[in-house]
Amino acid sequence: MRPELLDILVCPSCHGALALIDAREAEHEVESGLLRCAACTRDYPIVRFIPRFVPQENYASSFGFQWNRFPRTQLDSYSGVPITRERFVASTNWSADAMAGALVLDVGCGSGRFAEVSLSMGARVVAVDYSSAIDAARANLNHFPNAYFVQADIYHLPFRPESFDFVYCLGVLQHTPDVKRAFLSLVPPLKHGGRIAVDLYPKTWMNLVWPKTWLRPITKRMRRDRLFALVERAVPVLLPVSRAVAKIPLAGRKLKHFVPVSNYAGVYPLNEQQLNEWAILDTFDLLSPAYDSPQNAATLRRWFDGAGLHDVEITRPGHLVGRGTR
Repeated sequence: MRPELLDILVCPSCHGALALIDAREAEHEVESGLLRCAACTRDYPIVRFIPRFVPQENYASSFGFQWNRFPRTQLDSYSGVPITRERFVASTNWSADAMAGALVLDVGCGSGRFAEVSLSMGARVVAVDYSSAIDAARANLNHFPNAYFVQADIYHLPFRPESFDFVYCLGVLQHTPDVKRAFLSLVPPLKHGGRIAVDLYPKTWMNLVWPKTWLRPITKRMRRDRLFALVERAVPVLLPVSRAVAKIPLAGRKLKHFVPVSNYAGVYPLNEQQLNEWAILDTFDLLSPAYDSPQNAATLRRWFDGAGLHDVEITRPGHLVGRGTR
């Protein structure tokens, strides 16, 4: 943990000030120790350079599993294709000029794909994840001197109110137990005048017929390693089928979704190895989460308005996107 992070950290339970206890340093960072709340005396460990405010096993464990198996797959610096940057810009509409030097909160960072984009724009980024994916994010991005990493619960974020200039949460909210509550928890850490952006799966009639809808009641209960092994075996069979279906005139783009595999051929300019790797990663991502709750535009608009946000935009450049200002 970089020591300056302590300036904005508070106890997630009572919002009391935290003191650093029994710190052990390495490479100018705190490698281990405790953060003790002055008010309620709770202790939170720092383990492998990261402050941990959640139990090791939780509902997001499948994401920790997948991002530690595929820690770099979706990073633009690894793929050589600006897929993540383009999605980030489409979802946030934020420029590098606006973000340069700003303090930014990335909630649900996974292995750091969007945090890498924010850091490359000159922002100071606090990357948060509920799962052990935070370790993959740190391994990928700690070479940025303005990157910070915290393992925390979206419902109990351990930050002082009004600390951040920008807050974003991309591809995460639908995988939380209470999506509205998760969204509302993003607002208190945002400064007045600060900007917020979220994207999540849109709720459409096709959700009723997509294979993941009727497979997930089974697959989400499977052991992660068994499900992953099953996906690894299935993708080389299903991906060619999906690619063949996608070539059917007129209807192919829709029909390919009835094959239970993530197929990015013709969508992203990836090579064959990358297409296969993305297919394994995102097929596992479709089938493994404990929660999956797409939302519609009207609901998202109500949440933004109810949170007192203004300059609200609700769009759908792919995912359902909401943007606003506090």
